[in-house]
Amino acid sequence: MAAFEVLVKEYRNGMEECVHSGLISIVSPDGLKYFAGDPEHLMFYRSASKPVQAMPIVRSGVDKKYGLTDEEVAIMAGSQRGEFAHIDVINSIMKKAGIREEILIMLPTYPLDQPTKEEMLRKNMPPRKIYHNCIGKHIACILMQRELRGREEDYWKLESPVQQLIIDYLSKISDYPREKIKTATDGCGVTVFAVPAQYVANTFLHLACPELIEDDYIRPAAERISSLMNLYPRMISGTNAICTLLNDDANIVAKGGALGVYCFGMRKEQLGIAFKVMDGSYDELPLITTTILKQIRYDKPKTIEKLMSRFPAIIKNDNNRNVGEYEAEFKIKEV
Repeated sequence: MAAFEVLVKEYRNGMEECVHSGLISIVSPDGLKYFAGDPEHLMFYRSASKPVQAMPIVRSGVDKKYGLTDEEVAIMAGSQRGEFAHIDVINSIMKKAGIREEILIMLPTYPLDQPTKEEMLRKNMPPRKIYHNCIGKHIACILMQRELRGREEDYWKLESPVQQLIIDYLSKISDYPREKIKTATDGCGVTVFAVPAQYVANTFLHLACPELIEDDYIRPAAERISSLMNLYPRMISGTNAICTLLNDDANIVAKGGALGVYCFGMRKEQLGIAFKVMDGSYDELPLITTTILKQIRYDKPKTIEKLMSRFPAIIKNDNNRNVGEYEAEFKIKEV
């Protein structure tokens, strides 16, 4: 079995210019169902682990302890773009929980949302740590570290109580042995986790279908976090982003990660999907997602139409002119 397969090609004036290879794993309650590339290839979750990293907050009752709203809990499972609506939610959590901005490990930055960033620059607003797109995850880790009586300033360290707890949750929701989970450092400075691709897919199968989780303790947390992702899809990313559009479909629970990682679970179909573009490109993720949905014959065409309308398979140049196209090249294989 080839480790990777060609997923997408880019064409400019009819000529092949770029080739993006990767892997796709799709699981059902019976195990691996469809694939492209090697489903056993180790894959970092990157930010796709955020819904799981938020689960201890609701399971331990920390959200109720600080009077957090559902919207405030939802943003902990997301990679918010730093729109002003996101910043208001983050400021509210920080105030309720008494979190000091200076203990956040990341450096000050501007939001990823370009219109918000431009407005801040026009107003001479300085960069801040709370504008980082991983701020929700950091807040969740700090609050759980506090609850576990660890040093709050150490929340990002692998050996900290909160990071060890997150590994427990990841093992249980992915059904992958705890001792085999690999770790490294994520872009924002906290621990990042890696398991074989089909177990990343398993994670999203269980987020979408919590009734399949064998562990009675964490099942309610998965139910709540996944439902909040559907109730507040904008908190998971930003206006018209792929995560927002997918989570707006009550049948889908979706979360992407850096460097070409994307994952989603489907409730009615009882499927978990994880894929990775190996060169780390992000532009192809919507096309790969819509192609997967078409190949499994998803029966909600409006979701596919929304994705295709927001993310047409067209390459535009700096003058906003159509100069090429993306074409999906893969065909998922049934086990």
